[in-house]
Amino acid sequence: MLQRANSENIQKWIDGMNQFNATPEFGTTRILFTKPELANREYVKEEMRKLGLTVREDDIGNIFATLPGSDPTLAPVWTGSHIDTVPNAGKFDGMTGVVSGMEAVRLIRESGAPHPRDIVVVAYTSEEPTRYGLSCLGSRALSGDLTLEDTRVLKDQSGRTLYDKLQELGYSREGFARIRKRKGDVFAAVELHIEQNSRLEKAGIPIGIVKKICAPSNYIVEVHGKQGHAGGMNMTDRRDAYAAACEMALALEKLARECPSEYNTATVGCVRLVPNAVNVIPGKCVFTVDIRDCNMKTKQALIGEMKSQFLEIGRKRGVELTIQEDNNDIPLSCNEDMIRLLETMCEKQGLEYMELISGPYHDSLFVGRFAPTAMLFVPSKNGISHNPEEWTDYEQIARGTDVLANTLLELAQKIEPLEEMEE
Repeated sequence: MLQRANSENIQKWIDGMNQFNATPEFGTTRILFTKPELANREYVKEEMRKLGLTVREDDIGNIFATLPGSDPTLAPVWTGSHIDTVPNAGKFDGMTGVVSGMEAVRLIRESGAPHPRDIVVVAYTSEEPTRYGLSCLGSRALSGDLTLEDTRVLKDQSGRTLYDKLQELGYSREGFARIRKRKGDVFAAVELHIEQNSRLEKAGIPIGIVKKICAPSNYIVEVHGKQGHAGGMNMTDRRDAYAAACEMALALEKLARECPSEYNTATVGCVRLVPNAVNVIPGKCVFTVDIRDCNMKTKQALIGEMKSQFLEIGRKRGVELTIQEDNNDIPLSCNEDMIRLLETMCEKQGLEYMELISGPYHDSLFVGRFAPTAMLFVPSKNGISHNPEEWTDYEQIARGTDVLANTLLELAQKIEPLEEMEE
């Protein structure tokens, strides 16, 4: 077994990243390719170099820090997460997975333990969808789910495309084609993350081993009714776009509650009314739908029923609607060999664990398209995340890092392939 992880190193790096923050008075805000995010990139790369790692970026900004193995012909082992945040977030989401990877390779390097395979710490570009409305830009590009043409379509609030921003920052459009990884290019990938739920904390268990990752399906629904005077139009003559949207939201909630899936969620997150005036019946309502499930079959069934019920509500209320699909991603079952390996490492270190389904999705969802993948969770205080109150004890992160480090070393010493991934 390796030496124990140093929680002070972990705290130093997390606090170091947190200095690059657009809203220090209220949580942490570090949006893709803004000044704080770009400065944090340079900080992370420099800290990786101090560990003796070889650092490079690809042409969407994924950062790769490599601890070389003895046989460069073998596919590497990956770990890592992301360094961007949502607005007014906490300082642990994503960053924990990057610094735990850095501490893990430090332990492996200082141990002198031989390993034929390279071990790579990855900081994936923009796991959060904050700037361009699409999550996991870096890992999507690695899996082939984000193309150069897609970057010409994705725009931020100013109307500037991701393509233009990449060119401005010096990333190569010619190099974009070399980003994609295929099966066999990466031997295995393990991501450590805060749980973003309270199951571990409530159970008093330090380690969660993820067996499935839910995948999102996102829709924009436009409801067109009849705008009118709030006092002048009687209740029976109304075609209220917002009232219809509310009924649709409640129908969606009921569908999700009654869904037979092992784990699913459905959320109406954004609502926009036109004209949005206190004394005007809304003539238009635009709202978003976020559906997540660990099973594609049950998710598709729920989506089909949602569309059917939305159309029926529209017909009943005399409103018209459109339902636009933004994405419909496929859930991931983590690699069984790697789940068993994580369990073994927990048992060797005397750490209790439990298997979990991840409702939030992570870069691992897309990495799992081309490599056997697993995830570790460490507890989140009160289950809070995407909030300034987000907190995970540094010693808890260190215990998770102990499991991660020994798992990475074991994987990097393997020559025989892992079991085939589930499609």
